[in-house]
Amino acid sequence: MMVVPGQWLGVLGGGQLGRMFCQAAQSMGYRVMVLDPEEESPTAALADAHVLADYDDEESLAELARNCMAVTTEFENVPAVSLETLARRTHVAPGARAVELVQDRCVEKAFIQAQGVPVAPYVAVHSEIDLQNAPADLFPGILKVARLGYDGKGQYRVATREEALAAFSSMGEVNCVLEARLDLKAELSVVLARDVDGNSRVFPVARNVHHDGILAVTHVDGQDSAMTSEAISAATRIAEGLGYHGVMCVEFFVLKDDVLLVNEVAPRPHNSGHFTLNACSTSQFEQQARVMAGLPLGDTRLLTPAVMLNLLGDVWLPTTDNNVVEPDWQAVLALPGTSLHLYGKKQARRGRKMGHINITASDFGQAVKIANEIVSLLRLPAPATLSTL
Repeated sequence: MMVVPGQWLGVLGGGQLGRMFCQAAQSMGYRVMVLDPEEESPTAALADAHVLADYDDEESLAELARNCMAVTTEFENVPAVSLETLARRTHVAPGARAVELVQDRCVEKAFIQAQGVPVAPYVAVHSEIDLQNAPADLFPGILKVARLGYDGKGQYRVATREEALAAFSSMGEVNCVLEARLDLKAELSVVLARDVDGNSRVFPVARNVHHDGILAVTHVDGQDSAMTSEAISAATRIAEGLGYHGVMCVEFFVLKDDVLLVNEVAPRPHNSGHFTLNACSTSQFEQQARVMAGLPLGDTRLLTPAVMLNLLGDVWLPTTDNNVVEPDWQAVLALPGTSLHLYGKKQARRGRKMGHINITASDFGQAVKIANEIVSLLRLPAPATLSTL
């Protein structure tokens, strides 16, 4: 089935990922309908139609399915049952099974291991007894809620079993996973697209730097290595095991001894794939529209090295005299190879993703140099680096 330009594509969720999908789909000639419970959202501001409703509202889901030839989601915590409801009436990518599986860290980790791909040492925590019986080598560790955690939220660093028990109690004793805290050399991500026929295209492997649990910098130099090949192979194996259709990201930890472990899977486009908007012929969002529409997957080659800088609301926060100062975009955009992408959010809050800046250059070192000029101009928390694997 091919969805021709002029027809409708649907998206569940009104955040920035939906907004950038909307921009890509509309540039290809599609009309976009978003279902989101917020009256104002980044996606709703641009979409051709907005169904204002909760994600499990059956009448609204029926309206979305009636109008749209295909539907996707822009975040992983959409109710899987909503995707099942939509799939009875229209094409849905990704499917409910894949999304539901990665919504629970315990289930996700067990699935990844079943594909022959290693994860960090962990134990599922459903009660205090699980923590009391947890292996000693999981301390110090990180206690994470099994569901609905993102960007470092719902996570506690725990040095001892006693601290873990206290954190578990403070979270209301919801299901969690306890992971060993590892000494990391690097963090990588692989963004790929897979169509309904099982064909896949992989974007260049990205190296990521996080600050306070939120992605701060992404580096893409286009260099291949045994490590990037291993990451691509593992990500592809996971996508095949999920029977995945759509765009997805697999995040990896690289240990000091070069052991590669999967951190988590995101069943959607990803923050670390934003570089594709300027550094590749096909962005991750155009690829998402292509999969939905039954079109051939686009070219994922890296055209130029790139650095992506995440922009959080901290950049806009009030000064000591309580005045909000707009960042100096004139100085930023005067630098060569810079592209500003803002998400249309009206209120800046600390830790809120407001936009990103892509920096491209013929030489990776030059991209890093310009990126660090922006880091200094905007007082961003993490610098770009020249380190490679």
